[in-house]
Amino acid sequence: MQGSANLNLMIKAARAAGRSLVKDFREVENLQVSMKGAGDFVSKADIAAEKIIKDELLGARPNYGWVGEESSAMEGTDPTRRWIVDPLDGTTNFLHGLPHWAVSIALEHKGEIVAGVVFDPAKDELFVAEKGQGALMNQTRLRVSGRNRLIESLFATGLPFGNKPDLPGALRALGRLLPTCSGVRRNGAAALDLAYVAAGRFEGYWERGLNSWDIAAGILLVREAGGLVEPLRPGDNVLETGKLIAANEKIFDQFAGIVRAP
Repeated sequence: MQGSANLNLMIKAARAAGRSLVKDFREVENLQVSMKGAGDFVSKADIAAEKIIKDELLGARPNYGWVGEESSAMEGTDPTRRWIVDPLDGTTNFLHGLPHWAVSIALEHKGEIVAGVVFDPAKDELFVAEKGQGALMNQTRLRVSGRNRLIESLFATGLPFGNKPDLPGALRALGRLLPTCSGVRRNGAAALDLAYVAAGRFEGYWERGLNSWDIAAGILLVREAGGLVEPLRPGDNVLETGKLIAANEKIFDQFAGIVRAP
C-alpha cells in the first residue's frame, strides 16, 4: 500500500513517539519501589510523547484540529479535519512494566476516520490503514479472522475498575459470553485489541467507557481488514459514547446479541 502524505506523516510521528517511550519504559522497572515515583515518571513520559506527536503533526498541518488525551482540544482553521491522538494507550501496563501498550493516531475528515496508525514499539508492530486502501501490519495485508463458530472464537474486552458504574453490565456480558466461546482476554490497551481483531488474532472485541483517542485508529483498522464495528447501543455515535462492538462479519450478529443483552 502506497500511503498518502498524511499517513506517512502519522507513521513518522508514531515512530518518533515510540522511540521516546521505549527509552522511558526501560526506566520504569527501576522506579517500581516507589509507586508515586513511577506514576509521576510515566505521566511525564506520556506528556512528552504527545508533544512529539503534536509538534510533528501540527508542524506539518497547522490548519488541522487536534484532540489528544494529554492536552486541550484545538479547533483548526480547516474545520473538516482533525487529528485524534493517544500517545500512550495502555498506561497502566506501561506503569507496571508490561510490554503491551501503543501509540494511536487517527485522522478524521468531515466526521469520518480516513487514516489510522497503531504502533506497538515493544513488539515493533506497526498497524496502518487508510479508508478504501485496506490495512497492513509491517507491510503484511491484514484480514479479520474467518472463524464462524462462537465456541472456537477468542474475544477481548476491557473491564471497568475502581468501582466504575459500568462494572455490573460488563460482568453480565462476560458471564453470558464465556460459556459460548474459547476465551476472553483483558489486555488493557483498546487500540491494540482493535488492531488484533483486524489481524485475526481475536474474533471480536467490545468495551464501554472509552474515549475517542482510544479507538479512532483501531476502528478504521478493523473496517479496512473486512470487519464490522458498531456502537454497543444501535444508533449511537461510537466516538462520542466510547461503547463499541467489533468482530468479523461471520460471528458479529451472534456476538453482538450476547453483549448487547441487558
